[in-house]
Amino acid sequence: MGVHDHHAEAKKVGPVRYARLSITDSRKSEDDHSGRLIESLLNEAGHSQVASMILKNDPKGLREVIKKLCEEEVDLIVLTGGTGLSKRDQTIEAISSLLDKTLPGFGELFRSLSFQEVGSAALMSRALCGTAKGKVIVCLPGSEHAVRLAMTKLLIPEVQHLVWQAAR
Repeated sequence: MGVHDHHAEAKKVGPVRYARLSITDSRKSEDDHSGRLIESLLNEAGHSQVASMILKNDPKGLREVIKKLCEEEVDLIVLTGGTGLSKRDQTIEAISSLLDKTLPGFGELFRSLSFQEVGSAALMSRALCGTAKGKVIVCLPGSEHAVRLAMTKLLIPEVQHLVWQAAR
């Protein structure tokens, strides 16, 4: 079965049920522009939000939330924030330990696309995609520009395909 056949099968998945998590020590709901952008883009693409949360940079708490979401009726979990290089940025470390499989191509493609826009600063990206318990989990930077790039160029075009493959 080729990629076109896979896409045809994946369309049968229908709307993807997603949870959006913003990881931050400083933002509140009213200034969570990246989180709202994720919701807007996924909703415009016909997908259904089942959860939306703003969480502190707390690896243990984040892992507990992800574990709980993996037991619920959710296909996709998209996180924004906490992916940088500071000591407080621990989203990747928290999530990596829960993944059954990683998709290195996601981070590689994101960095390549970012390089075209921001140059060598793209090397600092730790964007991540993987699966856990049949769910797709994506970790994006907190930057609104980075979120738009990842969502429009990578995630939305493949989201049903990713969900279909993860659930198989």
